[in-house]
Amino acid sequence: MFKNGRSQAVRIPRAFELPGTEAIMRKEGERLVIEPAKRKSLSAVLATLKPMDEDLATIVDRPAEAVDL
Repeated sequence: MFKNGRSQAVRIPRAFELPGTEAIMRKEGERLVIEPAKRKSLSAVLATLKPMDEDLATIVDRPAEAVDL
């Protein structure tokens, strides 16, 4: 363990490397548990997006042109 600014930090050996880029940390009594964060579903990610306030251009929906194959 070492200090990083005003925080205490722990260097994790390669043998204990976690997948992904985010982790969840919690205390269980005197134990500190670090585990990989579960991947969010697409619907969960989309639910965090803020609505757009700008008006988008109208798109004319034309039928597809015939193509000779």
